[in-house]
Amino acid sequence: MRDVLRRVLWCCVGVVLIPSACAISSGVQPLDPCSVQSPTTMPQIELQQVATGFARPVYLTHAGDGSGRLFVVEQAGIIKTIRNGQTLATPFLDIRDRVESGGEKGLLSVAFHPNYKENGRFFVNYTARKNGVLKSVIAEYKVSSNPDVADRTERAILEVEQPFANHNGGLNKFGPDGFLYIGLGDGGAAGDPLNNAQSLDTLLGKILRIDIEKEPYAIPQDNPFVGKANAQGEIWAYGLRNPWRFSFDRCTGRLFAGDVGQNRIEEIDLIEKGKNYGWRIMEGSQCFDPPTLCNIQGLELPIAEYDHSLGCSVTGGYVYRGTQYPALIGHYLFGDYCSGRIWSLVQERTGRWTMRQLIDSPLSISSFGEDEQGELYIVHYGGAIYRVTVK
Repeated sequence: MRDVLRRVLWCCVGVVLIPSACAISSGVQPLDPCSVQSPTTMPQIELQQVATGFARPVYLTHAGDGSGRLFVVEQAGIIKTIRNGQTLATPFLDIRDRVESGGEKGLLSVAFHPNYKENGRFFVNYTARKNGVLKSVIAEYKVSSNPDVADRTERAILEVEQPFANHNGGLNKFGPDGFLYIGLGDGGAAGDPLNNAQSLDTLLGKILRIDIEKEPYAIPQDNPFVGKANAQGEIWAYGLRNPWRFSFDRCTGRLFAGDVGQNRIEEIDLIEKGKNYGWRIMEGSQCFDPPTLCNIQGLELPIAEYDHSLGCSVTGGYVYRGTQYPALIGHYLFGDYCSGRIWSLVQERTGRWTMRQLIDSPLSISSFGEDEQGELYIVHYGGAIYRVTVK
């Protein structure tokens, strides 16, 4: 009985080492963010600045190692570490000598291995020029003996030639199945002149899925185009113009992607195995090529879209599964790089998707980010990191 009372007193003064003990002794059950599937409230959000001084940041993530650190990717080829609210002076990784940066090129993301705490492996996605040829490079690195500094030894996993300087895609992300998913744009220029997104014999304009436990990697045998003639086995989904940012819902495993549009429509897609998301036949829900009377049979239309009166470049986000802001749980948050607007997307019980604007910010939103606890962040290309909070 004395031990139970001691746990209750620790809860009251706020110095608990084991939160679950407080929940048990006080009779309050921990909030389960997976229990909310169809939110009924519309939160009012605020953006709280947590760090500044970055140069063209494009991504933020965590290592899943219990350290609480945040890792910020700078386009020029640097990954910096935020520990306890402070940006460390020494970069975690500096590969500026290997990266071609500028426009949409550069070091674009990092994905830490699901077992990073044990094996120290992580995977970057960057643009490089090798022997005069522009390529998207997926490469593995490892942490050094210093947990805040990586070893610069590189193991190239996959290199994909880029015919133009834009639409690199650029996101690496591990799925709940342990495989590495990779976003690649259609190769660039305007209107997908090479029709890459609809062609299964190229990796461009796709989301890929690979197994990095083999050398250099393996293709999972349940990928949708394995063994199909004139098709690349790495492909998970196709018909994408520039899937700049995508994410998995921590609770449901569903894959949401923001696909950047051409001149009219920005879209959010729910990515599923083997599906065709329409580009360049469609731009969002509108015909593109041909401009009228296009055949939409077999194409997956967006679950949400907006036109260029509201922005010009969608930045995919995350379904909020943190615990600090219960009103946000179950809302998929995404934004626009040009306008700074941030929206919520919620699936109603009827299956219908509802999109509502939450805030019109002054930020250039290059990415959203998530920490180990599922709290959300905004990456401002102008050099700052913001945390999403609720009023």
